[in-house]
Amino acid sequence: MSDNNTPTPAAAAAPAAPEATASNGKRRRALTALAAVVIVAGGGWGLYEWLVASHYEDTDNAYVSGNVIQITPQIGGTVMAINADDTDFVKAGQPLVQLDPADAKVALEQAEAALAQAVRQVRTLYANNGSLAAQVTLRQADIVKAQSDIAKAQDDLQRRRALSGNGAVSKEELNHAETQLETAKSQLAAAQAGVVAAKEALASNQSLTEGTSVAQHPSVLAAAAKVREAYLATQRVAMPAPVDGYVAKRTVQLGQRVAAGTPMMSIVPLNQLWVDANFKEVQLRNIRIDQPVKLTADVYGKKVEYTGKVAGLGVGTGSAFALLPAQNATGNWIKVVQRVPVRIALDPEQLKANPLRIGLSMDAEVDISQKGGKMLADAPRATALAQTAVYSQLDRGADAEVERIVAANIGGKGGAPTAASAPAKAPAANTSVAVQGQPG
Repeated sequence: MSDNNTPTPAAAAAPAAPEATASNGKRRRALTALAAVVIVAGGGWGLYEWLVASHYEDTDNAYVSGNVIQITPQIGGTVMAINADDTDFVKAGQPLVQLDPADAKVALEQAEAALAQAVRQVRTLYANNGSLAAQVTLRQADIVKAQSDIAKAQDDLQRRRALSGNGAVSKEELNHAETQLETAKSQLAAAQAGVVAAKEALASNQSLTEGTSVAQHPSVLAAAAKVREAYLATQRVAMPAPVDGYVAKRTVQLGQRVAAGTPMMSIVPLNQLWVDANFKEVQLRNIRIDQPVKLTADVYGKKVEYTGKVAGLGVGTGSAFALLPAQNATGNWIKVVQRVPVRIALDPEQLKANPLRIGLSMDAEVDISQKGGKMLADAPRATALAQTAVYSQLDRGADAEVERIVAANIGGKGGAPTAASAPAKAPAANTSVAVQGQPG
């Protein structure tokens, strides 16, 4: 007998059909919702890319850079004092290292003595002009006297020759008159030669003094230049800081014998920093000079934001200027996206409020909305990038020292020193008193 309570297969499948249909509907709705979310998200991202992201180029391959000013001696010497160490703040003109001044002082004294000697030798040249002119006058007077003696000797000889026929004048006396005439002629020739020699000596001496004064004579100027050089050496034994900044990389040690140009320490002006941001080559197409930049430093985080502007774009990639540039012609070439440094100028006031250090990492975001600027600079810089007046002040006392020595040795009437020869109490800055005069 068959069991009437056992359900047939058709009867069992009948309730499952509505359940499968309901499950397919839920899956379809879920996929539709997911697709809608993807489409909305994609559309939102595309809209953001078009309206916002396409107006900016950013990179985290950016680092703080700045001037690292090396302090090197201009002369050699032995280090006697070190007045600044790493991390110290120094002001422009502050002495950093002191060298032994003994050698420089000895050289200055020798140069001063040489200048004094040169002044006195030139004074002698001027004095010789008068004595040589007097020699010329004396020799000319000798010519006149010799001519007078010749005329007298000729008269005596003619008179004796007229009397020699009747025996009134002896032959010996006649020979004596002829000898006197020859002697007078010899004296005339000697006087004429003396005049020529005296004139040549006078012309030679005048060529050494013509058109100049004692103070402006070439020999004096050459000796004065040696004094200035030695004076500068005495000032350069103290090495001043060229700018305000912080000391870094001190290598000099006390008692060290240093030569000119030896690096001793560095000065970093932290108020003159900039950022070198390395952008990919595909990011450079829209970057222009003077575009605004937003920057953040890892040392402060995103709470501190710096505002800068593009100051310039590099003229080559980093690999092109590397110590070992890539050799892509070897055959094993692999393309690597290159990066070009872009210099970004920072706001000095923001640097003052939140100081940075050289080498710190930065994130840079350039606003490329305005593309009317230049990609490369097309005009020279109007002003100096950096300058200092510290070293130009070292020779201010040199001219005063030269003038003091010249005035002390130039003399006055009768060779006595003039009032200007008194030693100066202190070298005056930028003095230009012309010392001129000739010995009487």
